[in-house]
Amino acid sequence: MATATAPRQLEVRAVLRHGRFSAYKAREVLNLIRGKTIEEARSILLFTERGCAVPILKVLDSAVANAGANNDIPPEELYVTACFADEGPTLRRFRPRARGRGTRIRKRTCHVTVVVARLSPAELERKRARDAGRRAAPADARAARARRVAKSRRSGEAAAAAASEEQAVDETAVAEDVTDESTTETATAEEVTVEEAVTEENESTVAEDAADEDAGADDAGSEENESEEKDA
Repeated sequence: MATATAPRQLEVRAVLRHGRFSAYKAREVLNLIRGKTIEEARSILLFTERGCAVPILKVLDSAVANAGANNDIPPEELYVTACFADEGPTLRRFRPRARGRGTRIRKRTCHVTVVVARLSPAELERKRARDAGRRAAPADARAARARRVAKSRRSGEAAAAAASEEQAVDETAVAEDVTDESTTETATAEEVTVEEAVTEENESTVAEDAADEDAGADDAGSEENESEEKDA
């Protein structure tokens, strides 16, 4: 009994041969882009801080160009279905060391292969829905930003009103303090005037008493003189 098999997925590949880096280092970068769409893979490779990320990005671009030129597949419908690195020939070099010896240096190479394929119809629909959501996001972002700006303006106006009220209260308090100070100064001036008047009265009374005493002393002296004259 024959069984129906799914049609084979069309795959397009690009190969870099004799890359001047080890397969171990290339595999660490290739593991990051396996199964990703072309946009995601490019973004990952652009921000990967590895020296082999640059030639791997060129291999990815070559595979995408092959798919577009040979099979008319747009880059938006492609993803990285497979990517791997194989060992290449090792270049042997020598470095001079002490006592006339030489140390072997192994320059590793590798062959990098990147395979891209078209997304399935269901995945394409999901991707288009996500892209439509991303395109609609800026309008939502603008609306959210407008709401934030309006809220900040309202809060700023409320803060300004509160500040003006506080300033008015402070000015009223300062005016009351000035009034109290003027009242206190007036009362102090009145008290000083009263004290001066009392002091003047006391001084005049003392002067009168002193004058009376002088007059009494003069009278007593004249009487004594008269009595002495009479006795004489």
